[in-house]
Amino acid sequence: MCSGVKEKLSTLNFRSVFKVIDKEALQWFPGHMNKGFKQMQQKLRSVDCIVEVHDARVPISGRNNNFKCTISGIKPHILVLNKVDLIQRKYTDRIKSKLKGEYENILFTNCKDEKCKGVSGLLPLAKTLISQSDRFNRNDLEDFNIMIIGIPNVGKSSLINALRVKYLKKGHATPVGAVPGITRSVLTKIRICEDPLFYMLDTPGILTPHVGDAETGLKLALCATLQDHLVGPTVLADFLLYRLNKYEHFKYVKYFNLDQPTDDILFLLTQICKDRKKMIKMKNLQNEYILRPDFNVASHLMLRSFRNGDLGNIMLDEELL
Repeated sequence: MCSGVKEKLSTLNFRSVFKVIDKEALQWFPGHMNKGFKQMQQKLRSVDCIVEVHDARVPISGRNNNFKCTISGIKPHILVLNKVDLIQRKYTDRIKSKLKGEYENILFTNCKDEKCKGVSGLLPLAKTLISQSDRFNRNDLEDFNIMIIGIPNVGKSSLINALRVKYLKKGHATPVGAVPGITRSVLTKIRICEDPLFYMLDTPGILTPHVGDAETGLKLALCATLQDHLVGPTVLADFLLYRLNKYEHFKYVKYFNLDQPTDDILFLLTQICKDRKKMIKMKNLQNEYILRPDFNVASHLMLRSFRNGDLGNIMLDEELL
């Protein structure tokens, strides 16, 4: 960052804390999650390995600790941190160091990249771990079964589809969506490889019944693992702005055609509306039509820009690493 920019930033007063909303607004545990968790427990005898998928932007926050207590521990376990293309490369070693006491086997994946080393290394690693474990009632079977678990919208279905494309040259076997909650039940076995014969059980995204703190919940919501309406898109956009400023991620200034960083979310959303022509026509007290910024649309545009990586590669658990 050049000295001129630093000098300009020194005159700006960014918030040092974010006035969080009531964390109860961030609780989302619909009935299908509870049902899905019970189904997962019932299917454990029929699987050889657990693959837990999580978003690399929040490698520490938001993982479902109930998985470790009731799902993993008795089967070989691989932690896959997906969407690695959306974080800075420098963080991968720090993440591994931070998690080495919990997970021996960590892979980073980008399911959009056909040459992703993490995707390519998953089945060979799973086969090695399974061969070194006691398969109990499955000891005499030649096929390998993997259960894929994780919280909503972290890329479980995308990983399954990427593996099928790689090993079977086939298209999607399970739906993928940007809205959490697409997969709602434990499905039948999905074949992902012929030689050796691998099957994978897709499962619904399962959150913990209670989010530990509001900031964790807001991070999860930024990554679309919670539905936006639980928080409200404008509040969520404001939290994003707070994080961008706090850790000096100022790419949004150029992206949204601003003169300098701002700490005022309404000013930023107004500028987005003007720049992208997202205005709504409404009547004032004099019964005259006027144009007003559509803050809801602008908030969604800002969130989508972050989720697509247009605002830069951003780690949300920066302070935890």
